[in-house]
Amino acid sequence: MLTSIRNPKVAAAVRLKKRAFREEDRRFLVEGAQGVGEALEHPGHLLTLFVGDDLDPLAVRARQAGVEVHQVSSDVMTKLTSTVTPQGIVGVSRFVDVAPDTIPTDGCVAVLHQVRDPGNAGTVLRSADAAGAGAVVFSTSSVDAYNPKTVRSSAGSIFHVPIVRGEATASVVAGVRDRGMRILAMDAHGDEDLYAVDLGSPVAFVFGNEAHGLPQDVLAHADATVRVPHRGKAESLNLAAAATVCLFEWARRRRGDPLALETIVAAAAHDIRSPLTAMKGFGYALEKRWGSMTEDQRTLMLRGIVYDADRMDAILRLLVDAGRVAAGTLEMFPERVELEALAEAIVASVRRDPEHPEVRWAGTADVVVADPARAKSAILAFIEALAWWAREGPITIEGGRIRDRLRLTVWRDGAEVTSDDAEGLFAARRPGSGAGSKIGLFVARGVAEAQGGRVWAEVRDGRLSFHLDVPLSSAG
Repeated sequence: MLTSIRNPKVAAAVRLKKRAFREEDRRFLVEGAQGVGEALEHPGHLLTLFVGDDLDPLAVRARQAGVEVHQVSSDVMTKLTSTVTPQGIVGVSRFVDVAPDTIPTDGCVAVLHQVRDPGNAGTVLRSADAAGAGAVVFSTSSVDAYNPKTVRSSAGSIFHVPIVRGEATASVVAGVRDRGMRILAMDAHGDEDLYAVDLGSPVAFVFGNEAHGLPQDVLAHADATVRVPHRGKAESLNLAAAATVCLFEWARRRRGDPLALETIVAAAAHDIRSPLTAMKGFGYALEKRWGSMTEDQRTLMLRGIVYDADRMDAILRLLVDAGRVAAGTLEMFPERVELEALAEAIVASVRRDPEHPEVRWAGTADVVVADPARAKSAILAFIEALAWWAREGPITIEGGRIRDRLRLTVWRDGAEVTSDDAEGLFAARRPGSGAGSKIGLFVARGVAEAQGGRVWAEVRDGRLSFHLDVPLSSAG
């Protein structure tokens, strides 16, 4: 048992209470059973463990994992901790922060600007973990992520959520925006209501100082300023509470709700009605007028039936995938896919409709390992949207494999929508809410996000383009 606070191992740990020594050693303290337990779930993070009870189950686990474990006296434990009533267990961990260009930007990121209270910062970390956010950024002006109180308040979430530290807010905002994220600055007097603002695309929430909020220079660089509405007499919410509300509102929207699923079913039923009606018309004409038709007329109608049958099959597949995305049970079935052959099959299918705009392939002849049915569904959804919302020239499919990702773009000139309007097409829409498919783009985005990828639209110089970016199977 270690009983002296002058013991070299104890002294090396105690000095980590100060930021300068944490930076020098690249190590930090983890107090309490919850944090230590989470650290042990990530082999290699926990280096040393100090315990009051040598038979503590976490001490046993740590030894089995090869962690150096020391039993210490109550006086030593008090010196190691920052709480009035120590829990009797303190660990020393390696730093866990990551570079800003490595954080995922396909979902949600929390950026802390001049957040000084370590308890608030730790609570935001914990809420971000629970909501499924991709990362938490501690700006240069914010409290240290490794402050003992921050670590303790995170209840182990510091080992689950990627954290970035020591970066200027402006630099982080510019970086994640360049990677496709929308910047939402949280402000008590924001222009937009959190419950009405669009959270469908990847977003970065920026949270400000507990007392002063966000400065004007940060607000000016946001895509929108957003407020959390409240009806009571409280002037505003505590920072950690406001951040938790924002993160869970994003998570709620991402997961979907029964109303969204109801909308999907109604939209699919509406989309099926059109090809079904066309098939019935073709069938009736063939039955009544077969003898008087030319061979070309019969061939044209039979091709129309095949085309509409393919459309119905595609819509039913979308409906099934929509349900699986909503339930979190989507499963991918990757196989070797020749991109050129896949595109040519899509082009041939579309040609069965003589009134459909020309579709052409201009991509690379790569062979990848991907789910061909889901890739085809996404491309067809893009093509259908372009047939409705852009009017000039052919529809072009281009792209291919870029390192370990599949990146495809489908575009057409003569856009009749703005970028904001195009983004709105990704929402599942009720029947009667305008032209075009009501669920194709919604499902394409949901399937891409379930794979860790993304789908988005752009309007630039009169050209409407839809983009697919998904990781390829490791076998590819």
